[in-house]
Amino acid sequence: MKRKSSLGSKLILALTLLFFYLPILYIIIFSFNDSRSLTRFSGFSLRWYEKMFADSTMMEAVFYTVVIAVIATIVSTVAGTITAIGLSKSKKVVQAMVERINDLPVMNPDIVTAISLLMFFSVLTVKKGFGTLLIAHIMFCIPYVMLSVTPKLRSLDPNLIDAAMDLGATPFQALTKVIVPQIRPGIVSGALIAFTMSFDDFVISYFTTGNGVNNISILVYTMSKRVNPSINALSAIVILLITLALGIVNIVPIMREKREKDGRASRGMSRRAVAAVAAVLVLAVVGGTVGAGVAQNRRSTAAIEKYGGNVLKLYLPGEYLGENVISDFEKQFGVRVIVENFDSNEMMYTKLMAGDRYDVVIPSDYMIERLMSSDYLQPLDKSLIPNMENMSDAVRGMSYDPDNDWSIPYFWGSVGLVYNHENVDPAIIEREGWEILRNTDYAGHIYIYDSERDSFMMAFKALGYSMNTDDPDEINAAYEWLLQMNNTMSPVYVTDEVIDSMMNGYKDIAVVYSGDATVILDENEDMSFYMPSQGTNIWCDAMVIPKNAENPKLAHEFINYMLTYEAAFDNTETVGYTSPNAEVFEEMTSSEDLYAENAAYLPRSGYENDEMFHDNQTLMRELSKLWIKVKAAK
Repeated sequence: MKRKSSLGSKLILALTLLFFYLPILYIIIFSFNDSRSLTRFSGFSLRWYEKMFADSTMMEAVFYTVVIAVIATIVSTVAGTITAIGLSKSKKVVQAMVERINDLPVMNPDIVTAISLLMFFSVLTVKKGFGTLLIAHIMFCIPYVMLSVTPKLRSLDPNLIDAAMDLGATPFQALTKVIVPQIRPGIVSGALIAFTMSFDDFVISYFTTGNGVNNISILVYTMSKRVNPSINALSAIVILLITLALGIVNIVPIMREKREKDGRASRGMSRRAVAAVAAVLVLAVVGGTVGAGVAQNRRSTAAIEKYGGNVLKLYLPGEYLGENVISDFEKQFGVRVIVENFDSNEMMYTKLMAGDRYDVVIPSDYMIERLMSSDYLQPLDKSLIPNMENMSDAVRGMSYDPDNDWSIPYFWGSVGLVYNHENVDPAIIEREGWEILRNTDYAGHIYIYDSERDSFMMAFKALGYSMNTDDPDEINAAYEWLLQMNNTMSPVYVTDEVIDSMMNGYKDIAVVYSGDATVILDENEDMSFYMPSQGTNIWCDAMVIPKNAENPKLAHEFINYMLTYEAAFDNTETVGYTSPNAEVFEEMTSSEDLYAENAAYLPRSGYENDEMFHDNQTLMRELSKLWIKVKAAK
C-alpha cells in the first residue's frame, strides 16, 4: 500500500514539475530556432541571440529593469523595515490605521494604481521617465516589505529592546544588534518580494515611464504584438540569470553550515559572498550606464542649431519599424531617436491626454480624426516635406485628411480572409465572402479576430450595411449575425497569435490584417488571401505631429525621411505592410523575389464597397457591449 502511495506521489510530483517547467523548457529550445515561427522548430541557430545583443533598445530595457529593481528593492526594504519597526512601538489605533492604508496598494488593481500615478504626475507637470518609474516602483514595493517584516516583529518579546538597553546597549545598538538580526528572515523575504515585483511589473511601469525608459516587461509586451523570436532569447537569458541567482542563494547557506566550526572561515565566506554580489551589482550598473551612454552619445551640435534639438521622440505600435530605419536616421542626421510603443490607439490617446510629449505619433485613421477634432495636432509644414511627391496616389487624400494637412501615410492595408486552399475551395470563398464564416462545413476551423470593430465590420458588410452605421436596426441585425456565427461555428477568438497559428495551418480560415496575411502567405504556400466582394475595411496608419511636440522641425525631417525609397523599402520588407512610397510599392509588387505573388500585399483602392472607419465613440461603446455578449453566448 505504501509503495503504491509512494509511486502515486512521485507521479503527481513529476506531472506538477512538468506542468510548471515544460513551458520554460519550450522557450529555451525555441530561442535557438532558425525560423521566425514560435511553434515550428526548423533548425538550430543563434540568430535571435545575435539580434538581441545587437538591439540597443533591448539592452537598454534590460539595464533599466535591473537598475530600477535593485534601487527600488534597497530603498523599499530600508523604508519598509524602519516604518514597520516604528509602527510596532506606536499606539494600536495608529497601527491599525497605517496597516489599513498599507493594504490599499496591495489590494488595489494595478490598472487603478497606474492611472492614479499617471494623473498625479501629470497634475504636477513632472516629466515622466526614469525618476517617475523609480518612484512608482518604490511606492508599490514598500507595502510588501512591511507585510513581510510586521509578523516577525509581532513574534518578538516586547521587552527585548528594554533588556538590551538595560545591559548597556544604545538605542541604535539595540536596533542593529538585537532587533534586526531577529527579524532578518522577514527583511530578506520582503526584499526578495520587492525585487520580484519590480522586475516583473508591467501595468504601472507602462503608465509611469517615458522619455525612452522601458523595462523588460514593456518591451516584451510590445514585441509580442507581432512574431519576434527575440522574445525567446531574452526570456532564456532572464531564466538563466534567475537560476544562477537562486543557486547562489541556496548554495551559500549550505557552504556556511559546513564551515561553521571555523568562525573566521564562515565570516570570510560571508564577506566574500557579499563582495561578490556587490561586484555583480556594480558591474551591472556600470555596464548598463556605459551602454546607456553609448546609446545616447549621438548628439550633434549641428543638429541642435538646425532643428532646435537633437532628440526625436517617436510613439508607434510595437514591431512597426524596419531593422535599420532608426539607426540610419540617427547616423544621417546626427540625432538620437527615442522609440516608445503603444498597444492600442486608445492607450495612445490616454497618454496624450495626460500631457505626455512626443514629436511623431503614428495612430490609425479614425484616431487621427479624433485627435484633429480634439485639437491635439499641429498642421504640417509641407515645405519641409518635399518627399511627399513620392507618395502613391492610392494613399493621397484619405477621407479623414483630404489634403494631407495633418498626416502623412506610414502604412496602409485591409482586412480579409486567409484560408487554406487545400481544404477550402477558392470558388466557395469568392462566392460567399464573409458568409463563409457561417458556413457550417467549416465549423470548428475558423479564427475570428477578437475586436468588436473588425468583427462588426465583417457582419455589417455581409449584410450590405455601412460599417460606420449608427442605425439601431442594422446594429441589431449585425449582432444577430455574429451571435449565430458564434453559436454554430465554434470560432476561436484570437489577436496577433493568429499569425503563427495560420503559418502552421492550425485552422482553415481566419480573419486577418493584410500585413499579417503577407507574412503568413510568405511562410506557408498552402495559404491564400481574399478580400470579400461585399467590401472590407481599408485602413491607414499615418505620421502626425502633436501640438505639444518639443522638436517639430526634427519631426518634419523624420517624416520626410520615412518617405525616401531606402527607409520605405526597409520598413515594408521587414514589417510586411503596404508602403505609401510609389516606387517601393511598384518594386515590391513586381519583383518575384519580394511580394509579386503575395495577394495580401496588394490592397485594392477605389472599390465602392470598401470603407474607412470614422471616429464614433458612442457607436464603439455600444458595439463593445454587444461584442461581450456575443463571446459569452453558448
